[in-house]
Amino acid sequence: MTTRADGAPAAAPTHWDGGWHLAAQRLASPNFGPRPVQASWVDLIVVHSISLPPGEYGGGAVQQLFTNTLDWDAHPYYQGIRGLQVSAHFFIERTGALWQFVDCDQRAWHAGQSFYRGRSQCNDDSIGIELEGLEGLTFESAQYETLARVCQDIAQRYPIEHIAGHEHIAPGRKLDPGPGFDWSRLQQALGWPAQRFPQGTQTGPQQLR
Repeated sequence: MTTRADGAPAAAPTHWDGGWHLAAQRLASPNFGPRPVQASWVDLIVVHSISLPPGEYGGGAVQQLFTNTLDWDAHPYYQGIRGLQVSAHFFIERTGALWQFVDCDQRAWHAGQSFYRGRSQCNDDSIGIELEGLEGLTFESAQYETLARVCQDIAQRYPIEHIAGHEHIAPGRKLDPGPGFDWSRLQQALGWPAQRFPQGTQTGPQQLR
């Protein structure tokens, strides 16, 4: 235990300013709301993937989408999502750079119609993390490193018991992050028990030693 100059115990270091992560670049989104009073505590992390236009990286369009500043006429693909108002708590670029759009104490608009661990409306009690990528394709080592780090930090502040992909909470409607995402790699990086992960993605405890 570290101590202050006066001999009193020092406060534990924190990665948070309220529900904002100190290591993330903050870009506040207007697309959020309060978590419902009747919602359970935040115990789920949802992993997504996104790129705009699909398969193109690094242009800032995802940040623009989450802040309602995307030029809908800038690409033909955008006509199909014109007027969409969505957000996630976090976005991790291919480089591993971390962005935050919504205070984690608030409800971001990332899950849509969903059901997981016996509950519906997963936006109410989850934290959404978007990875820059295309569903079905692979992700960068830097993204896994940042994802594991931020998941660990989230679990220090919130009672996380589950982590799942968008495809697991909205099966048949969503496919991300898809088969290119390595759940075993994330589980090993986190060292979390297999039961926190979606069925069929667990590596088993013998692989976590």
